[in-house]
Amino acid sequence: MRKSKKIKIKNTGKLSLFSSKSFTNVLNNYKKNKEQKKIKEIKLKKIAENNQLIKDRKDLRTWEERLTKESTKLKFKEDELRLKEKELKIREDQQKIENKRLVKKDEDLGLIDKDLRIKEKELKIKGEEQFRKDIDLKAREEEQNKKELKERRKKEKFLKEIMIQEEEQKKIESMKLKEWEEQFDREQKMKERREILKEERLKQRELNQLNSGETDLSNELSSKLETFNVDKSSEH
Repeated sequence: MRKSKKIKIKNTGKLSLFSSKSFTNVLNNYKKNKEQKKIKEIKLKKIAENNQLIKDRKDLRTWEERLTKESTKLKFKEDELRLKEKELKIREDQQKIENKRLVKKDEDLGLIDKDLRIKEKELKIKGEEQFRKDIDLKAREEEQNKKELKERRKKEKFLKEIMIQEEEQKKIESMKLKEWEEQFDREQKMKERREILKEERLKQRELNQLNSGETDLSNELSSKLETFNVDKSSEH
């Protein structure tokens, strides 16, 4: 605080020297100085207030700017939050759709599984029937194979017997043919000998007519005839 100046008035004997006018001037000056001082103080106070007001305005603008920035950030965050909420809602809707799809898929899979179990049961029944049919078919095939083997063996035996008979028949025919050939050869030889004998006889007759020794020639011919008969009997 400013200290007010005190006017010291010396209490002397010279007060009487001051006239009333001088006192009035001093008082007026005092009042005037006091008034100026007061005005100065008011001005300084106003300046201080103005400075404070400027400072407050500056601070206010700073706060307004900060609030504007914060508001912008807040709005951006609100927009971002609304966007995230929107995305979340879209995801939730998609999830609901996906859940419905999965539920439908589970239902479809349940139906498919049920159909598969029914088909597996049918296939099992068909497999068992086919197994029985295969066993019956195999038994029939084995029976047929046994029958065919029996028939084949019977046929082979029959063919073997026929072949043996044919071989024997061939042997018999071969033997007959050989006998016939031998017989034919013997007959040919006999025929040739007869021809030879006939020619000899003719020659002998001619010789007998020419030769007076007909008796000796006759004996010789008789001897040849005996020899021929012996050969013939030995061939039989």
